[in-house]
Amino acid sequence: MNSFHVHLVSDSTGETVILVARASLVQFEQIEPQEHHWTMIRSPNQVEGVLKGIADNPGFVIFTLVNIDNRKILEEGCRRLQLPCIPVLDPVVAGLGTYLGAEIHARPGGQHVLDDEYFNRIEAMQFALSHDDGQSTWDVNDADIVLMGVSRTSKTPTSIYLANRGIKTANIPLVPGCPIPEEIFEAKNPLIIGLTKDPKRLVEIRRQRLRMIDQNENTDYVDLEMVSKEINDARRLYTKYDWPVINVSRKSIEETAATIIKMYQEYQETSL
Repeated sequence: MNSFHVHLVSDSTGETVILVARASLVQFEQIEPQEHHWTMIRSPNQVEGVLKGIADNPGFVIFTLVNIDNRKILEEGCRRLQLPCIPVLDPVVAGLGTYLGAEIHARPGGQHVLDDEYFNRIEAMQFALSHDDGQSTWDVNDADIVLMGVSRTSKTPTSIYLANRGIKTANIPLVPGCPIPEEIFEAKNPLIIGLTKDPKRLVEIRRQRLRMIDQNENTDYVDLEMVSKEINDARRLYTKYDWPVINVSRKSIEETAATIIKMYQEYQETSL
């Protein structure tokens, strides 16, 4: 079966069930899942609507519903359709309940409460957006992390991902002939990290970018020799100031961010 339908049902934003489903699906080669997202499903009528959609496109069903009545409707409906219906959080929640000896209080979207952590993420997101691509360096010392790197080394998406984890991140582009803001060298608070990438891979990505915006490809921006020089100059800069370096050539944004978060935790421990 190369192509199949997978229905992801949630009583909240669907973020959890989507992440779990995709992490599971990548374990299988040569498949093409067609995802159907059903979010904010909190009433019996909404569940019935989901079941109609599932009947129209039969497939694997994965859900995170905490309301018992809604769960029963979905599970019984899938049983009638003879389709698998998997509650992804049940084993973990049940295991935690047993281990902690605590009663389970089910709340739809409980992880999205408006607490201090939520507002910290909002503040970090605003910081990342206002400090993207070398902007607003006058208060860069307020950052938790500063990412340095030549063009197309995933600085912006990595900064946004980190911001969503509540980490205030600025990013500074390294552009040939353009000086680095002095505030970077004066900053004492943030952990400064250099991003690098294989020159050949970087040229490919830059060419794709130029084609997308219909720009001339006859430029130093995609010349392998010049790009290699950019990368080497950046590495010399990182070495000069003893900034840790991450090669993002074969890393996803999530993998790069996980490495950065680990570095940041170690940095905080040594700064105490």
